[in-house]
Amino acid sequence: QMERMIVSMQDPDMGIKMRNQRLLITVIPHAMTGNDIVEWLIQKYSISEEGECPGDSAPRGRLGLSSPHAAPAPAPPESLHLGNLIVKHGYIYPLKDPRSLVLRADESPYRFQTPYFWTSTKWPATELDYAIYLAKKNIRKQGDLIEHEKDNYNLLHKRINHTWDFVVMQAREQLRAAKQRRKGDRIVIDCQEQAYWLVNRPPPGAPNVLEQGPARRNCHSTRVQLTKNMDYYKREIEYCRKAMTRTRVKSSICLEGYIKFNEQYVPHDPIMSGCLPSNPWITDDTTYWAMNTPTVLTPTKLRVERWGFNFSELLTDPLGRAQLLDFLKKEFSGE
Repeated sequence: QMERMIVSMQDPDMGIKMRNQRLLITVIPHAMTGNDIVEWLIQKYSISEEGECPGDSAPRGRLGLSSPHAAPAPAPPESLHLGNLIVKHGYIYPLKDPRSLVLRADESPYRFQTPYFWTSTKWPATELDYAIYLAKKNIRKQGDLIEHEKDNYNLLHKRINHTWDFVVMQAREQLRAAKQRRKGDRIVIDCQEQAYWLVNRPPPGAPNVLEQGPARRNCHSTRVQLTKNMDYYKREIEYCRKAMTRTRVKSSICLEGYIKFNEQYVPHDPIMSGCLPSNPWITDDTTYWAMNTPTVLTPTKLRVERWGFNFSELLTDPLGRAQLLDFLKKEFSGE
C-alpha cells in the first residue's frame, strides 16, 4: 500500500510537481519540499485540520487556511504522521539533514528513493556492503564517524578482516568515481545511500521498521549505553532533581501491589506450586518440558490463563502470538 502511494506521488499529472531545489549554493534537480509532500497528502486523502476522515468536515483549502493573508497553520497531525512513516521506511529521503529520517513541513528538500532500494525488493544488506559504505564514509570524513558507526566499523574490521583490503579498495574506487560527478549528483547519491543504511542498520535505540508483526523488538525496552561525558552527568543530575520533587506511592500501597502480583503468579511457578505430571528438576521425566514447548499444538490450561494477565504475556509467548494473529485474520485485521 505504501509503495502504491509512492507511485501515485510520482504520477506526472496528479502527483507532486518536481522542481529544482537549492541546498545552500547547490541546485538539486527533481526534488520537492516537505510542504509539497504534506499538501499532496492532505488533498489526496482529504485530511482536515483535526486529521478526520472524508465526510467528517470539509478541509478549508491548503493546510486549512481560511484566508490567503493568514499566517500558515500547522499541518494536520495525521498528514505529518503518514508522511513520517513514508520517510522512516526510506521511500523518501531528506537532503538537508540526511542523518534523521523525519518529515518536516517546511521548505526542506526531499527526493524519492530509487525503487532499487525499496524494502519490497529485499536487496540483501550484507556486512560486506555495509563495511564498504562505512569505509568510504571514514575516508571521506577522515575518521570522523558517529559513535555507533565507529563501533560497527571496528566490529566489521575484526569480523571480516580477511577481506578488508578488498573493502578499502572498493571504497576508494567508489570515491574516485564520485569525484567525476557533479556536486548535486554526489549529494543525492550520498543521501540516498545513507537513507538506505538508516533503514537497514538503524542506530541503537531507534525502531527497526523492517521488523514486522507482534514479534518485533520494543525499542523502549532496550537501553542504549551512553558515553559518560559532561552532558551525560548533567542529564543525570537534572533527572535526579526532578525525581526528588515527584510524588511517590505509599509503601503500604506498593507492598499490596507486590502481594497481589505474587498471588497471581504463584500457581504458575513450578518451583513454588509444583507441576504435573512430574517435576523435571527432581526427576528424569521431561514430559513437562514437552508440554510447554514454544510450538506445542495444544497449550496447557495454566499457559492460556497466563495470557489473560496482560497483553505482554500474550505477545511474549510464541504460541500466544500465533493465536492472536489467527484471530486478527478472522476479523480482517491481520495486516
